[in-house]
Amino acid sequence: MNPMENVKISKTTLNIGVGESGDRLSKAINLLETLTGQKPVRTFSKVTNPEFGIRKHQPIACKVTLRGKKANDAIKLVLDGIGSNIRKTQFDAQGNLSFGIEEHIDMPGIRYDPDIGIFGINVNITFEKPGYRIKHRKIQEKKIPNRHRVKKDQTIKFMENNFQVNIE
Repeated sequence: MNPMENVKISKTTLNIGVGESGDRLSKAINLLETLTGQKPVRTFSKVTNPEFGIRKHQPIACKVTLRGKKANDAIKLVLDGIGSNIRKTQFDAQGNLSFGIEEHIDMPGIRYDPDIGIFGINVNITFEKPGYRIKHRKIQEKKIPNRHRVKKDQTIKFMENNFQVNIE
């Protein structure tokens, strides 16, 4: 097989949407930092929504982007929390995977802390093949041709082989 056809994980993003700034957001940031060992960044609202009490540019969520070994460890931890069951609809046409975990205490080794509370986590896994650097480089940026893009079935096969995931 051509080594340029091997699918690999580009990054894993863990996101906790709180919907408000303040104490709950700081607890979510602490939770993500303890789970991943990396400092999360805050994400800000894009529009004002008075029904939810959100103003434009108000911090309402936090996320952390993981690469390499940390990304693999986080994926294994979260997959254990959902029982390694993933639906085909959670893969998009570009081969990326997105799913959520309703309560972070479902993950093994995580105990309930009344000071933190319970948060749901969104997990996004981005896949790529070797050679995707041409898409992001500063000089002579190029497009990835269709024949070299990651497909949905390639990602499903990668997850089954590397993480022993059950696809429903």
